[in-house]
Amino acid sequence: MQKITSCSSLQFFNHSPKMTSQMNSTFKYPMLSKLPSKTPSNSSPNLHFIISSNIQSKQEPSSSSMTTKTTSNQLNVKFQSLETCKLGISSYPYFQYNAKGGMGTGTGSQQPTSDDIQLYFDANTLYIPPLEPETTRFLGLPLPPFLKIVILPQLFQGTLNKQTGKVELQFKAEFCFSVGSIYKAPPLFVDTTLTTEESKGEIKSGRGERMDGEGKCRLVGIATVESVNDVFMNSFLGLPTECIADLNASISIS
Repeated sequence: MQKITSCSSLQFFNHSPKMTSQMNSTFKYPMLSKLPSKTPSNSSPNLHFIISSNIQSKQEPSSSSMTTKTTSNQLNVKFQSLETCKLGISSYPYFQYNAKGGMGTGTGSQQPTSDDIQLYFDANTLYIPPLEPETTRFLGLPLPPFLKIVILPQLFQGTLNKQTGKVELQFKAEFCFSVGSIYKAPPLFVDTTLTTEESKGEIKSGRGERMDGEGKCRLVGIATVESVNDVFMNSFLGLPTECIADLNASISIS
């Protein structure tokens, strides 16, 4: 019986070459069973992270550097109104107006595709002298005492071409007419484009002068003044009607 058992065992191994090979390999090379089944990657995760970070930092500039660049391109602009200006409304003769002392500050930015500089003035800092006996004459005589027209700017912005000297500025303001404390009319709203070129309306027209090497220019603008809730003012000025501003000014950029 022992002999038969041995033969059976031997026969079993002889008829199982695959198993025999596996067992021989295991016993002959015991360390092979501990090797990993997959080939390890040659790339290092830490190295991949460093390379990716360097590439990303080169492609995306920091916000602080972009802010510095924008700030360095900003220009400082100063506006001044001068003497020998004129204002006209309806069919009345011109008011001779000395606007010396008016001024405002703002910022400018160079346009990338042209020679134009975009100008933005702060309406809160823009001051234009009022029309009163000290600044204005009508038919060669000073305005009557206590008569005053205060100008309250609301918007002042536009473009300046540094090569040609052409200037165009959108101007919005309220003109407040009063006679002492006796009478105050509703504000007259004016919306016009002050330009160094020609400006034409239905009853008014004028031509400006382009900016010279010293920054001086003449700006002309025509606007329609609508009627207000005041019978006296509407009839006195013939509202609605046209008005014209002929402004001698200086613009400096730094």
